[in-house]
Amino acid sequence: MTLTGLRYEGPIYRPPSEAHSLLVQATIGCPHNQCTFCMVYKNGPRFKIRPKNEIKEGLLWAKNNLGDHIQTIFFPSGNTIIMKTPDLIDILTYSKKLFPNLQRITIYGSSQYIVKKGLIDMKKIAEAGLSRIHVGLETGDDILLQQTKKGTTQKKQIQAGQIVKKSGIELSEYVVLGLGGNVRSTEHIQNTIIALNAINPTFIRIRTLLPKINTPLLDDIQNGRFQLLTPHKVLHELYNLIQGLSVTSHLTSDHYTNYLPINGKLPNDKKKMLIEIEEALKCDENSFRKTYIGTE
Repeated sequence: MTLTGLRYEGPIYRPPSEAHSLLVQATIGCPHNQCTFCMVYKNGPRFKIRPKNEIKEGLLWAKNNLGDHIQTIFFPSGNTIIMKTPDLIDILTYSKKLFPNLQRITIYGSSQYIVKKGLIDMKKIAEAGLSRIHVGLETGDDILLQQTKKGTTQKKQIQAGQIVKKSGIELSEYVVLGLGGNVRSTEHIQNTIIALNAINPTFIRIRTLLPKINTPLLDDIQNGRFQLLTPHKVLHELYNLIQGLSVTSHLTSDHYTNYLPINGKLPNDKKKMLIEIEEALKCDENSFRKTYIGTE
């Protein structure tokens, strides 16, 4: 079935955990769109918030064509949390009304926009039905956050994470292994541990840096200004990260970029995961996936 009634515009990305979710586009593009490692919206389209009536039309189309059995909805694109609070509440309320079996509604949201919302609005959004926010922490290192033009700081990342947790919304924080290259690998992991321990997110989702076309970071790699980590060095970062965490989060490496599909609940599964990494480090580096330039 072709879902023409949902009228997607531009790239549509969703987390692996939303593989079976209904995708209804609420925003188009990313309002920041400066991260040096991200290619998703570098060639457009320009960011805009879809009119509320169009979002509702998409939801109603899904109801009429797919039935009311939908259990999870994800509202792309890059930063749906930026919507005006009353409008976001309206589409959340409408979604729950349309789909009686709905169990989860999820969006992407960057820390700087969550902080602008504030705790009072985030609690209202939670009460309206938002279940989970996916946030790209990437790193807790301020120098790397500045170098990658992430548009935030460790302090703001912590503040945003704590706001989400206090609002009652589940929080998925993403960490990019290898983001500091050889130069700032230690600082990257040390400061990321500090941030995650302060936030204690619901989920910690691991990604491994993969150079992408049309990105400033790829230019730095090709010109020798940035050195990618080897698989073993990436696994050492993962080991040190897990070892330093004092959280009650579910940690998972649920992505094709990773060298090891590790999964567990902290702190109970920490020892098990560390042993898995130790075993992986015994493998020859040639046995891991090769580095390549991503195109999507």
